[in-house]
Amino acid sequence: MTSTAGGIALFFYAYFWVMRHPLGAVTVMPLTWADELIGFQPLAFPLYALLWVYISLGTAFARDLRELVAFGLASLAMGVAGLAVFMVVPTRTPDFAIDWAAHPSIQFLKRVDVAGNAFPSLHAAFCVFTALVLHTQLTAVDAARWARAGNALLCAGILYSTIATRQHVALDAVAGAALGGVVWLAYFGAMAFPGPRSAA
Repeated sequence: MTSTAGGIALFFYAYFWVMRHPLGAVTVMPLTWADELIGFQPLAFPLYALLWVYISLGTAFARDLRELVAFGLASLAMGVAGLAVFMVVPTRTPDFAIDWAAHPSIQFLKRVDVAGNAFPSLHAAFCVFTALVLHTQLTAVDAARWARAGNALLCAGILYSTIATRQHVALDAVAGAALGGVVWLAYFGAMAFPGPRSAA
């Protein structure tokens, strides 16, 4: 978990540097029917912030150093891929007609993040990647169904929050989730997790 905290700090340094040094004009992401369906919900902010704790579970539950390193390398690859897109094809979310001053926690987030680096959503990417890693870890130890269901629900809640807080639009979240899934496939293939233990 300590290594995760260090990795997150380095990621944010690179994230904000890229945001301030795009190589092209910034494109505003379009809205879709999904964005209309998922309304603005400031109470989703705790779920959005929970991602940074959620990620640490994947490393905390690592079986050994090899798995820990694999998680770190996969996260690095995912971050580099996202940052490369942000730099070459910079995007931002639309200007939503919302009084952010009425929602202090969201206003702070908007002031810091300035609605940039939208597509793909790395929040969604790390969420899906972590959820899939945790699923394989829980399956490997034959964890209870409620634990695996809780993991899936938490992932869905964090994905929902990326749109409900208006940090991203639906297209950002979908692209981010796809990125996380692709990176997990490479990670899973490299780790070759064993299946559940046979009953005695």
